[in-house]
Amino acid sequence: MPQKRLHLVGCLIFGISVVLIPSRAKAQTAAGPLRVLASNPRYFTADGKTPVYLTGSHTWANLQDGGYRGVTPDFDYLRYLDFLEQYHHNFIRLWTWEHTSYSHGPLQHIRWEPTCFLRTGPGNALDGYPRYDLNAVNQAFLDRLRNRVAVAGQRGIYVSVMLFQGFSVSQKTNKRADPSKGNPWAGHPFNRANNINGIDGDPNGDQKGNEIHTLSIPTITRIQEAYVRRVIDAINDLDNVLWEIGNELDGASTEWQYHMIRFIKEYERGKPKQHPVLMTFQWDASDPGSNANLFDSPADAVSPRAEGREDYKFDPPPADGSKVILSDTDHLWGIGGSEVWVWKSFCRGLNPIFMDRYDDIGDSPLPKGIIDGRKKASKWEALRRAMGDTRRYAERMDLAAMTPQGALSSTGYCLANPGVEYLVFDPDGKPFTLDLSAASGRFNAEWFDVAAGEASTARPVAAGKKAQRFTPPRSFPRDAVLYLSRPATE
Repeated sequence: MPQKRLHLVGCLIFGISVVLIPSRAKAQTAAGPLRVLASNPRYFTADGKTPVYLTGSHTWANLQDGGYRGVTPDFDYLRYLDFLEQYHHNFIRLWTWEHTSYSHGPLQHIRWEPTCFLRTGPGNALDGYPRYDLNAVNQAFLDRLRNRVAVAGQRGIYVSVMLFQGFSVSQKTNKRADPSKGNPWAGHPFNRANNINGIDGDPNGDQKGNEIHTLSIPTITRIQEAYVRRVIDAINDLDNVLWEIGNELDGASTEWQYHMIRFIKEYERGKPKQHPVLMTFQWDASDPGSNANLFDSPADAVSPRAEGREDYKFDPPPADGSKVILSDTDHLWGIGGSEVWVWKSFCRGLNPIFMDRYDDIGDSPLPKGIIDGRKKASKWEALRRAMGDTRRYAERMDLAAMTPQGALSSTGYCLANPGVEYLVFDPDGKPFTLDLSAASGRFNAEWFDVAAGEASTARPVAAGKKAQRFTPPRSFPRDAVLYLSRPATE
């Protein structure tokens, strides 16, 4: 677990003592609903003028309990929120799984509970439990959802509510499906063997339910719309909500996702509150989709993949403000990323979020057999801390006025309001230049050691040079951040 870290707060002026506060201050309730900030549409806002920079760790079992019946403990959600607060995170994706259970080789059935639909019978589904009634959304699921979103909001955490799940309709693989690993479609409510409504979500009989995330079966679309209405009714009054259509649905889902985005927006127009809608990376071996599908969508925010020259992994393209971009390691590596990726993304106007192996720190939503190559929590500590550190700078700066200005620095990573405020990330820890020709007078200067998570003041910097040279402190092992701001008296 992370240690409490002390950070410099306020205007830092060389030679004057500063106040230190613990990073784990009591969080304020998340204000909202969020909407795109008109003056800088790379970010959301709750009040129309103050940017809300979103960053945080999400994990698979933070809504429905996952694992093996009688073996895997239920998810400790309050402990998870404590974990997020300790890192100063303010955003999660709340994962929904459409399938309830499936056989994983010789092991018992993996379960995701509570289910989205009631299991009323008559008759049993393929997993031996009662079949689903697709006209009956499970109130226990809605109650769990409401409670978890509300409690997160009290901790200052925004929640992207995932509505559908691409990994619930088929084995996602670039190779031939492995029958020894089971098929989640066998546990899906829209599998004709699993419901009492006569619904067949696999009309071509290929043992995949990708058709349910298209508009090809109107009866299924109407059932899905009814489910979405129930979810919206359950939590529309909460401020900290974003809607996510689905996790890694395939490319054929594009028009269906556009329909669902419009459906949500239209339905919420008649409700007290309207919330942003997110469309995320599409993936399937047979139909991978594209980033263009995301950016062309009616969604307010997107989570793209690394595609062609759009290298969101190692050299993130600067956000142009056409969409709020939640850059998610889940859609780039699966499990991956680093503190360098976080700072690069931040300086390019993105909102970085992390698919977190949260079970590595002791709360095990999935048994070891499901996830191979488990790594110690320490591998991801620097990344988790970096998200909180970037958020602290976002809260200190006039972020509404700052845009990606990579050309101003030889590092290529710079957020700036030229002439007023600059933040530069130096991924090599080597000397670099910064163009300060748009400014005059002096700036307060602060260095931030990314590895240590510590800030230190430097001598004031005189502006005016086109290629002002800066050298990180010798004590920094590598990655460094330079922050320049105007003195409070100016």
